[in-house]
Amino acid sequence: MYYRDQFIRLLPFIRNKFIITIILFSVWMLFFDQYNLISRVNNNRKIAELEQQKEFYIAEIERSNRLLKELQGDNASLEKFAREQYLMKKDDEDIYIVKSTK
Repeated sequence: MYYRDQFIRLLPFIRNKFIITIILFSVWMLFFDQYNLISRVNNNRKIAELEQQKEFYIAEIERSNRLLKELQGDNASLEKFAREQYLMKKDDEDIYIVKSTK
């Protein structure tokens, strides 16, 4: 009986065409529209991921530019880089590579 009284009280609002229109419009915008709620959440997640990638690549570019300036500075640093990164050696040298087991 209590629920029936509440329903009777709500009946004029349910029959109101403006309320029905607002409810239908809201449901349409939240679930069926091209820019619905699910698409917006997915797009925001992609944007956050791309922003992180952007920060990573900016840091990598800065690190590469510093390394390039250092290598263009003098031949000693260029030789050091070639020996460490590409395992280059002089003719009368032997190279031993020690790998850590950690």
